[in-house]
Amino acid sequence: MKDVVVSGMGMVTPVGCSAGEVWGAMCEGRSGIGRPEAGSLLDGSVEVAAFGPAIEPESVLSGPEARVVDRYIVMALRAAADALADAGIEVGRDVDPYRIGVILSGTGGLATLEAQVVTRTQRGRLGVSPYLLPGMLPNMGAARVAIRHGIRGYSSSIATACAAGAQSVGEGLRLLRAGEADVVVAGCSEAPLFPTLADTFGNARALARGWADDPTGASRPFDRRRNGLVLGEGAGVLVLERAEHADARGAAGYASVLGWGATNDAHHPTTPHPEGEGAAACMRLALADAGLEPADIGYVNAHGTSTKIGDRAEALAIRRVFGPDTPPVSGTKAVTGHMLGASGVVESAVAVLALRRGLLPPTYNLDDPDPACDLDHIRKSPRPAPHIGQVMSNSFGFGGHNVSLVYGLPGTRLSRAV
Repeated sequence: MKDVVVSGMGMVTPVGCSAGEVWGAMCEGRSGIGRPEAGSLLDGSVEVAAFGPAIEPESVLSGPEARVVDRYIVMALRAAADALADAGIEVGRDVDPYRIGVILSGTGGLATLEAQVVTRTQRGRLGVSPYLLPGMLPNMGAARVAIRHGIRGYSSSIATACAAGAQSVGEGLRLLRAGEADVVVAGCSEAPLFPTLADTFGNARALARGWADDPTGASRPFDRRRNGLVLGEGAGVLVLERAEHADARGAAGYASVLGWGATNDAHHPTTPHPEGEGAAACMRLALADAGLEPADIGYVNAHGTSTKIGDRAEALAIRRVFGPDTPPVSGTKAVTGHMLGASGVVESAVAVLALRRGLLPPTYNLDDPDPACDLDHIRKSPRPAPHIGQVMSNSFGFGGHNVSLVYGLPGTRLSRAV
């Protein structure tokens, strides 16, 4: 089996756009969650949200299209460009254009579609932009990244809700192991902060409420006081590369992608199986794919959305796999909010940084752990763990989609400094 490494990272998150900024937020408890501005589109739809940084579309696109593409595409282009630069890869120089692929997922530009529906209602059919489809389709993140960087190999976008980013990484691993590519740009970008999507989450009573005076305390995975998720926006991209290809160009790896698993609960469109059966099976598949036993995992970055049923189902699944003495667990959505499918990629990057730094980030706001979520929670401050060898990252999505990824020390001759 071909060894696959992470050779580059790119992130756009509510807590920063560099690995250093994101890691610092995880270790210092610097939250990206706040209140929407008074009078803004989201004012009245959400009490709190996790907003990403402002990015000028002209910084990633030129011409009139920069004015009409959805924010999710802008964030995807920024994260992918940063990841490729971090990996030191220029397509055509460092990799054959037909031997690099891109799997970049997301819900698509629903805010742009909504705005055009309003425009059509007000101005008629001639008011609809001819740029609508290339500005908002779910595949356009992958397509735009391919166009900008000259990526001519395999290209795809995955629609598995909040598991999409993690599944993009898993499918990239599959592609590289099969020898069908040397490099894969894998990730997800999500821009869900607009009224209609926020309203449907709110009307479903899925959003955190009662935290307007304390926005940073709203997302609290596994805590007894949690009462819903915090919507966030962002993008995450990992450059995956065959280790021998990275070695040939003298590149260093952050970590190896050792294995992955994917299952479906086949239970309900929005709620996880209450016994965590599908999630547990997914974690077992990832371990088997990596050739590891449960005892080999030194840290789990949980999906941890801060919803009662989701956190309890995941905690039960983790105990089913690892037994009563679980590995240390943390849920980093406490500071980033829930960036939907992009969370899985950003959380994978955090798990890799934890592995390499020998330091495990805590679950902030976990003041009173729910007894039904009985795990080895990392609380209050980072936990030193100098000898962990492998880590796991979990992502679960609407529709019952489950994805787990396992990372280990890099299989390249050179190891990336972190």
